[in-house]
Amino acid sequence: MNKALQADCESCFGLCCTALPFAASSDFALDKAAGQPCRHLQKDYRCGIHSSLRAKGFRGCTVYDCFGAGQKLSQQTFAGRDWRENPASANLMFEVFPILWQLQELKWYLTQALSYEPPVPLHTQLREALEETCRRSDLDPQSLLKISVSVWRAEVNVLLLEISEQMRSSAEQPAGKPSPERRKTGRGADLIGAKLQGADLRAVNLRGAYLIAADLRGVDLRGADLIGADLRDADLRGADLSQTLFLTQPQLNAAKGDGETRLPEGFAIPEHWLLP
Repeated sequence: MNKALQADCESCFGLCCTALPFAASSDFALDKAAGQPCRHLQKDYRCGIHSSLRAKGFRGCTVYDCFGAGQKLSQQTFAGRDWRENPASANLMFEVFPILWQLQELKWYLTQALSYEPPVPLHTQLREALEETCRRSDLDPQSLLKISVSVWRAEVNVLLLEISEQMRSSAEQPAGKPSPERRKTGRGADLIGAKLQGADLRAVNLRGAYLIAADLRGVDLRGADLIGADLRDADLRGADLSQTLFLTQPQLNAAKGDGETRLPEGFAIPEHWLLP
C-alpha cells in the first residue's frame, strides 16, 4: 500500500482537527466550525485524547483518513510552515485542505484501478489520469483553489466505472438465477439494516450503496465494487472482502468486523474490531 496515500499525523499540522467542521452526533461529542481547532488539539498538533477517542464520543475521528493530504499540504504545499506560526496563511491552508484531500482520494482510486491490470488502452487512460491528478496535487495553494474538483472527479469516474464493469463481468459469479439478496444490490442501493448474512454477493455493484448497520456476516464480496459505499456499523464479521474493488481503509474503520474478516493485502484490521 502506498504510504504517501495514507495519513501520517506526525507530519501534519492538525489539519483535519482544524480545517474541517463537525456537528454533535453519534460520531462527535460536540460542534466545531471549519477553521476552529478542536479543543483536544495540543500545541504539538497531537490529539490529547487519541487513545480514548471512541470512549469520549469521537468515533468519527477514528474513521477518518485524509489519504495523505494532511502531510502533503503541511510539508510540501506550505513547505513546513504551520498555521500557528504563520497565522496569515491559516485560512488559505484550511481552504486548500479539502481540495487536496479529494485529489489524494482520486489518486488512491486510480492507483487501485491500475493494480487490477486493465487492458492496455484503459491502462494508458488510467495512467494519464493518475499523472494529471498528481500534477494538480502538486500545484501551489492559489492554483489549487482554482481547481474544479467535481468536474475532474466526474471525468475520472468514467474510467473507474469502466474498469469496474470489466472486472465484475470477468469475475466468477454464482450460477443460476440471482438470489433475492443479489437482486437487492445495485448502484446507490438502500440496504440500511439489510439482513444479508451468508449471501453470495460476488461481483455485484454496490457503488454508493447504503449499507449502514447491514448484517454482512459471512458474505462473499469478492469482486464487488464498493466505491463510495457507506459501511457505517455494517457487520463484516467473517465476510470475504479479499478481492473487493475500490475498498478504502476509512470504510473498514467505520464498520464492525473480527479476525475472521478477510481483507485485501495491505489493509489494516481496525483496532476496535479486536476489542471485547
